Amino acid sequence: MVIIGGGIHGAGVAQAAAAAGYSVLVLEKTAIAHGTSSQSSKLIHGGLRYLESGQIKLVFECLSERSLLLELAPELVRLESFFIPIYKHTKRRSWEIRAGLSIYAALGKFKRDARFVKVPEAEWKNLDGISLVNLQAVYKYNDGATDDAALTRAVIESAKSLGAQLKMPAEFISAIPGDDVNDIKYSVNGTIYSCKARLLVNTAGPWANAVLEKVTPIPAKREFDLVSGAHIILNETAPSGIYYVEAPQDQRAVFVMPWKGKTMIGTTETVFSGDPSEVTPLPEEETYLCDVASSYFPKFKDLTREKIIESFAGLRVLPHASGKAFSRPRETTFHVDKKLAPRIATIYGGKLTAYRVTAEKFVEKFSAALPRRKRKAETNKLPLKPTQAAPRKQV
Repeated sequence: MVIIGGGIHGAGVAQAAAAAGYSVLVLEKTAIAHGTSSQSSKLIHGGLRYLESGQIKLVFECLSERSLLLELAPELVRLESFFIPIYKHTKRRSWEIRAGLSIYAALGKFKRDARFVKVPEAEWKNLDGISLVNLQAVYKYNDGATDDAALTRAVIESAKSLGAQLKMPAEFISAIPGDDVNDIKYSVNGTIYSCKARLLVNTAGPWANAVLEKVTPIPAKREFDLVSGAHIILNETAPSGIYYVEAPQDQRAVFVMPWKGKTMIGTTETVFSGDPSEVTPLPEEETYLCDVASSYFPKFKDLTREKIIESFAGLRVLPHASGKAFSRPRETTFHVDKKLAPRIATIYGGKLTAYRVTAEKFVEKFSAALPRRKRKAETNKLPLKPTQAAPRKQV
């Protein structure tokens, strides 16, 4: 199996396939977690807001994976307190939030980390200086947070410990599917190499269709939209928890959260067209996030873009559709070159939190196209440990 892309889904498939006993080669052009997998909101969560669009199965799956990751990667994934303030002007009323959190707790099997409470009014003054004007209620619940790039590196190291190989920097050049195998070419430091693989796995994220363009003949591609999520970082002491607030401009969910001792605010959802490698926060996105923060925290009054010390944007791969990106489904899809004996499989979309179960489903689905192997390990029992960022050259 050859995997194109060293983001979280490429790392996850590499780990799952290696654990199942398959021979695995990962080709990464730049660095592990170089793209979207290091530009997310850093959350390992069920996705409370997805309940609004009826994505119950996704929320349940993500909550299950969150609990598992808290056990497997305690140095990488931690529980954080989340606070949802309800104001006189906010669209979502107190009873709606309580109902949503009740469903969330039920989907989390009512475990301790899935419970929520209503914060007593006497404690509101301790909530990091949040505005008390017209504040009607505050709910507190728990969810997970991580360093997304560090988690991805830990997963790829787990895959390597099971026998997976990583070539980096390595550029995929071409693939010609045959009856039984793909003839694949790639380059490392200008030298071209050839290999054969029963299955070519495309986990290139925003570059997925560009990868398929290098296959002869070019297989059918899935149409999708790239949606940019911008974040800003302020040189302000990190809040004691994560604030889940409603943007006054459009009622979207925005997080005000700690990140490496500073305050991070995100995210936006802006349809992006262009080279994925050139995505960057737009000035209007940064202004939008500044306005959200100043609406809820008096200490950020008159916050402007000039006070931003860092910003970044990641690209989500979402189904092509009209209307706002906020309400689109977040499910992952597998796309193949042919239904019988597929040789090329592409993963579109996906959630950071659900990377492991996505990878397991992928390997199980396509195991019929691969020779039988003796399983080495179960990914739901493999601990994940922090590792330093590896040099880009790994050949």
